[in-house]
Amino acid sequence: MAETHDGTFTTSEEWFDSGGTRCAARVYRPAATDQPSPVIVMAHGFGAVRALRLYAYAERFAAAGYAVVVFDYRSFGESEGEPRQVLDIAMQHEDWRAALRYARSLEGIDRTRVVAWGTSFSGGHVITIAGQGEPLAAVIAQVPHVSGPAAVRSTGLRAALRVGLPGIRDAIASRLGRAPVYVPSVGLPGRTGMMTSPDAYPGMHALFRESGLQEDTYPRTVAARIALKIGFYSPRRWAGNITCPALVQIVAQDAITPMRVAERAAGKMRHSTVRVYEGGHFDPYIEPLFSTVVTDQIEFLHRHVPPVKDA
Repeated sequence: MAETHDGTFTTSEEWFDSGGTRCAARVYRPAATDQPSPVIVMAHGFGAVRALRLYAYAERFAAAGYAVVVFDYRSFGESEGEPRQVLDIAMQHEDWRAALRYARSLEGIDRTRVVAWGTSFSGGHVITIAGQGEPLAAVIAQVPHVSGPAAVRSTGLRAALRVGLPGIRDAIASRLGRAPVYVPSVGLPGRTGMMTSPDAYPGMHALFRESGLQEDTYPRTVAARIALKIGFYSPRRWAGNITCPALVQIVAQDAITPMRVAERAAGKMRHSTVRVYEGGHFDPYIEPLFSTVVTDQIEFLHRHVPPVKDA
């Protein structure tokens, strides 16, 4: 059932199929218009779920005249899939393509004006699928993961080793059909966790707080096997193939996705707009930086994918 918000847009809870599993999607529709709407498809970053501040972006986009589909990956958040919290890069790419197909199937949508919006790890996903030929009107990549080796270097050798052993154990457990071995997706510096930079733990805490959620609402763990694959996942290899307009938003003090590496990846894109902000990896999601970041996103969208098509 659709819920109306201030007369500017409605929302409804839907689902789509990806690999035989139901993925949860919240669909935002702008106020009635006599023209098909462009649609923005969104998903969160490493081990995170859509309820952690993505709705704040979606509300701004819908109020600006865009339809929006915000989804959770299989085995995360409200989506189905067992075992839970398994972050598989190829599966997440499949979920992205399924979400884009679903968005194009919606009534009142302009199938030729579909935007992929990704942040952090999913920022890397949208760069990858765009570079692999997914037909998109535009890409928005916020603090994107672009280089596996750079991510490992920024993590540090000791931190990488702390998740490497459980990663091996989890990979073996998976082969034997056993339950996953989990590690925290974020942790304090010096502790075991996939992200342990000084801003990681307080940054995730801020996402829960600003989303109005209790800390235990969603698990903050991932199956440890992903630790063995991060270093080999480098979306920047596809950046040069992207032909649609792309907005790449970078923060200068990013301890998870180094600024210089992200800038070089953006430089490979044919029609990229780069914005650099002061702050850390988690700052774009919350004020005071959030308003600036999302305003720049809407300005980019209005320039390249306006909500009303020119006659």
